[in-house]
Amino acid sequence: MDAPTQILLQMAYRDHVREGKPLPPISDVGFKVFSQTDEDGILLYLFSIIGTGSKTCVEICAGNGIECNCANLIIHHGWTGLLVDGNDKFVRQGIEFYSKHPATFVYPPTFAHAWITRDNVNSLLESHGFGGEIDLLSLDLDGVDYWIWEAITVVQPRVVVVEYQDILGPDRALTVPYSDEFNGWAGPMTGSTPNYFGASLAAFVKLARRKGYRLVGSNRLGYNAFFVRAGFGEKELPEIPVSDCFRHRKVSEGIRDRFPSIKDHAWVEV
Repeated sequence: MDAPTQILLQMAYRDHVREGKPLPPISDVGFKVFSQTDEDGILLYLFSIIGTGSKTCVEICAGNGIECNCANLIIHHGWTGLLVDGNDKFVRQGIEFYSKHPATFVYPPTFAHAWITRDNVNSLLESHGFGGEIDLLSLDLDGVDYWIWEAITVVQPRVVVVEYQDILGPDRALTVPYSDEFNGWAGPMTGSTPNYFGASLAAFVKLARRKGYRLVGSNRLGYNAFFVRAGFGEKELPEIPVSDCFRHRKVSEGIRDRFPSIKDHAWVEV
């Protein structure tokens, strides 16, 4: 979906809010431009309703920044972004892509090559000029995501997107234990065990509430959750039950087929 079409859709959502017309559910508004699945459409919907401040986004573990939650906002809506990843090759690819893209070559997003820990995350954000009120924080570490979000204090986003471990189901408030070296695919704590990383959605919901956020929806496939800060769109975007994010068949199949392989691993209840 190109920028003019997205702007028209954004204006239509805003008209609905202004005129008090019914809004579609989040499950019906998703679409993919640069995101993994339908996150781009959901984010356009959320910010159409709650508005934006500085149009600033931060994505931790953004890969090359081309397929991520911030890319559409940066390229099609003129946002400023900080894109962080621990893979130097991906960072170099992203810098090259945005430096040549016609929408961003004048002022591309900032890239940072860093391995994120809970001790360095705040200083890294501040050292790159990102602090205080921002619009979007996206976390996709495939690792200690829960602990990183818990540690972040220097930015106060309106919307937070986190990838949760859907195969843990809707009821368990669990996360992997913290380690600076935790790598969801090849780290010393995991060996070659797939699926052992991240945290359950119930764990993220408990953390979100402590930080002043509510769960408002998930992506179509049920592994990326969207949280909105208190005071923004509370009428139009009410809190939803965790169970609402576990309706896709992929999720039930994952709980059945993939959860047994990691059920006896070390998990921390929060």
